[in-house]
Amino acid sequence: MSSTKEKAQQRANLLQGTLDMLILRTLLYGPAHGHQIGKHIQRTTNDFLQMQHGSLYPALHRLEQRGWVTSKWETAPDKNREFKYYRLTEKGKKQLVVEESKWKQMAEAVSSVMWPVTEEN
Repeated sequence: MSSTKEKAQQRANLLQGTLDMLILRTLLYGPAHGHQIGKHIQRTTNDFLQMQHGSLYPALHRLEQRGWVTSKWETAPDKNREFKYYRLTEKGKKQLVVEESKWKQMAEAVSSVMWPVTEEN
């Protein structure tokens, strides 16, 4: 059984891992470079989440170090320059399932506090 301290650390890691989960989910649709990933997250959240380079690129590097994504420099279609494209690995797909499960648990826990179900007698 986990100690209270371990549970608190798991919760902190869950919140910090939200960006990782969003990136992994975005790459489920196919390879993308960093700017595309950030724009996709921004667009799909109606501009609520705006990706800053200072958090997006360190997260991409972290995911690459963990083996959840791979990257390769490629020339962009209709562009005259190269971009670093990121791809989801099999390990990353498995991790996405884990992260989604953790996120769902967190969302349900927060919802139960914010909007408690009232018992009717």
